[in-house]
Amino acid sequence: MEEIAFTMQLKPGVAAEYQRRHDEIWPELTQALHEAGIRDYSIFLDEASGRLFAVQKRRPGHTTDQLPSQEIMRHWWAYMADLMETNPDNSPVVQSLARVFHQD
Repeated sequence: MEEIAFTMQLKPGVAAEYQRRHDEIWPELTQALHEAGIRDYSIFLDEASGRLFAVQKRRPGHTTDQLPSQEIMRHWWAYMADLMETNPDNSPVVQSLARVFHQD
């Protein structure tokens, strides 16, 4: 299983709304992520900075590169765009992180 990590940035004062929207994540989006090969996905918040830290585990042969072309993904990004730093297509600005240590 491949594991990746990245950060995203919330706008000030929206952490509670971000949490609420994820508490009510759409079943269609959950299904799309699962079908793309994501088997474990966690997002953590640094409350002081609004920085989000995400970790995904993806199965071999995953198709996560195709998620941006899916309508449900684009709809979710538009829904979340008022809460986060985004690119022109509403996708979140993502900073990939390099693994520097791992222990099982």
